[in-house]
Amino acid sequence: MPRAVLDSSVLVSAFLTPHGSVVRLLRDRLRSRYQLCLSEPILTETAEVLLFRPRLRKFAAYADKDVHDYIRWLLGQAEMVANVPELRAVAADPKDDPIVATAVAANADYLVTGDRAHLLPLGEYRGVRIVSPRVFLDIIG
Repeated sequence: MPRAVLDSSVLVSAFLTPHGSVVRLLRDRLRSRYQLCLSEPILTETAEVLLFRPRLRKFAAYADKDVHDYIRWLLGQAEMVANVPELRAVAADPKDDPIVATAVAANADYLVTGDRAHLLPLGEYRGVRIVSPRVFLDIIG
C-alpha cells in the first residue's frame, strides 16, 4: 500500500470544501487505498490557517470547535510521523521544509500538495514523488 503525506494546503481545502474533489482523499473508500502519514508541523499549520486567517471565515462559516474536531479526526486516521528531520529542500520557501521532511521521515511514496509555486515544481525529493491532489486521485482511484 502506498504511503502518502497530505500537506496543509490539501487538508485545509478538504475542510473548507466538504463536497469538493480533494475531500475524497479522506473518505473511507479511497483512504483504504493508501496509508496517510502526517506530522505535528503539518497539523499545526493546518489548524493555524483555519483558526487565524479571517478571510477563510468569510469563505466558509465554521466554529473553532469544528477545526479542533477535524484535527482530532485526522490524528485518528493518520500514522503520525515523529522525529521529523531538519533539512533544506525548498530553497524558495524554507517554511515548506518540514512538509518535505515529514514525507522523507515517513518513507512516503507521495507528497500530495496544492503548492504550485514551491513544492510541485520539485517533482520528486529523495524518492518521494510530489504530486497534486488530482494526480494522486488518479493514482489511487
